[in-house]
This record gives sequence, structure tokens and C-alpha cells, in this order.
Amino acid sequence: MGRPTMDDVAARAGVSRALVSLVMRDSPKVSAHRRRAVLAAAKDLGYQPHLMARSLAGGTSDIVGVMVSDLRNTFFADVIDGMDAAARQAGLELILNTGRRSPTRERSALESLLAFRPGGIVLLSPVLPAAAIREAAQRSPVVLVSRSSTAPDIDTVNDDGETGSALAVDHLVRLGHRRIVHLDGGGASTSAARRRGYRDAMRRHGLEPMVLPSEHTDSAGMAAVRKLLNLFSHGDFPTALVCGNDFNAIGAMSALEEAGLRVPRDVSVVGYDNTSLAALRHLSLTTVDQPRVTMGRLAVEALAERLREGRTAPMRHRVEPTLVVRATTAPIPVTDNDIPPHR
Repeated sequence: MGRPTMDDVAARAGVSRALVSLVMRDSPKVSAHRRRAVLAAAKDLGYQPHLMARSLAGGTSDIVGVMVSDLRNTFFADVIDGMDAAARQAGLELILNTGRRSPTRERSALESLLAFRPGGIVLLSPVLPAAAIREAAQRSPVVLVSRSSTAPDIDTVNDDGETGSALAVDHLVRLGHRRIVHLDGGGASTSAARRRGYRDAMRRHGLEPMVLPSEHTDSAGMAAVRKLLNLFSHGDFPTALVCGNDFNAIGAMSALEEAGLRVPRDVSVVGYDNTSLAALRHLSLTTVDQPRVTMGRLAVEALAERLREGRTAPMRHRVEPTLVVRATTAPIPVTDNDIPPHR
């Protein structure tokens, strides 16, 4: 006998092929006793669903390709958790790869996902050129997470980065800080909105904004602080940093400690994303929270609406950030005299 098929399973279980398909997709629409019958038949026959073959045969694919910008950033793990739950509910399967924040590598990773002929693609904070994303959307439905688009055939899920940065600045100003520097996220797709929010909030408070180029990595946060140490004298050193993301903030705190500056007594630090690292007791990072699991769920639900319901109008989800105050921010000291000179 050859490889058992879905029709073989249906015949053995005494049900339709469509019902077998629902069971294999873990659909909640199937009753418990029919699910048991189908799974028992599949086990007896040694049947395993072959999603790739179905996709390449030209049928409606249940595969969703996911390209992750940076596997090291736990922000994306939380987003994928939300995607996974929604995918199981919709009877979809996720396959993942990464472009490691390189436009060239992201283009290759995207082509690899498209080769599966997926039902849809989710791109998490890509740095790809917009033209490449629009071209991909001609071949498969695309949802962007943490990146905007005006293309009518691309759905988007974003937080309000301007509001998020403003929450950080407002918090620091309430604590008495005036010399507040923003460590920029560089080429990250979220950087422009967070930078605008910082600048607008500073000007609203009558303060002079200062943006220092950086990236969304811990090493870039360390490098940015070391540059600040060379730019400012002891008495003029910033009393607070608004960082592009949590990883940048962790690197910044490491460099501050290396220089003999204490967080938060000497310098307050705010991150962005509220990753799992931020809540660790020895870090306890004040940060801006994005509802990451919700963002993942919304991305898959948007794809499912296009695949299952035929929606063609673009969906633009914007979730609201909140500030999570922890131990890395504090009122500014009454005097700067007790700040130790940095080395």
C-alpha cells in the first residue's frame, strides 16, 4: 500500500473528507466523538497531514508564513504566542524564519516563505523596502506587525509609538527631569513614530529634545551611553534616558554602571516593549508596554478574514501602549553634587 490519504482516513472513520480536514486543522467545530473516531483511524493507518503537498498542489493553503525580524528579541516571542493561539482557532499552521534585520537576508527569507505558497504571510517589524513588501502582497495576503503601510492589499497591526514615547517623557518630567535624551532605534520600523513622540512631548513641556543615534540592541545602547559620556561634562550629564526598546535600555544601564553612574539615583532609564526581561527582579525596568499577544492574535485574525471570509478592504489595527513603572526611574536628586564623576 502507498502512503495513506485523507480519503483513506475518512473511509476508515465513516465520515466525510471535509470533516477529516477539520480535525487535522484542530478546528473546534468538530464534536468530541467524531474527533476521536478520525484520530483513531488516522493512527491505525499511520496517516500524517502533508500541508506542503496540499499547498503546492494549488489548493487553499492552511500555512501561514511568519518572518521574524530578530529571534533574540523576546518581544517577538510574545507576538508569536498570540499568533499561535489564533492560528489554532482558525485551523492554520505557522512556519517561521528570520531575516536577522538585514534587508538582503529578509528578502531571501521572504522568498523562502512564498515558495511554500502559503495562505498568507505575517512580517514582524521588517526592514525590507516597501516595494518588496507590496510585490509579495501580489502573491499572498500580507500582514505587517510593527510597521505601517498604506497599500490597500496589506493589513497592519501597530501600537501608537508616538503616544508610547510621550508617556515615557511625561513620567520623567513629573519626576522632575529636564535633561532627557532619547536613544533612537535607528533603522527599525518603529523608530520614526517613537522619535516623533519624544520630540513632541519634550517641546510640549518647554524642553529641548536631544536624539542620539542608536539601534535596538544592547550593544548599541552601551555604545550610545559611552558617546554621551564623551559629549557631556559631569554637571551637564542627562538625568534620564528614553530608550528605543528594552534591549537598548539594558545595554545603556550596563554602560552607566560601568561608568560609575547609578540607576535610577543618578540617571533614570525607560525602555520600550515590556519584554519578559524587563520584569526580571534584578533589572525591574520601567518601560512602555505593547499588548504583544493581542497584536499577534489580531495579525492572524486579519489573515483569516481574508482567507475564510473574502475580505478585501485593508485592516488597520492600532493598539494603545501603557507605561509600566518599575525601579529604573526615580525623582531627580535635589542636587547633582552627589553624582559620582564618570570614568
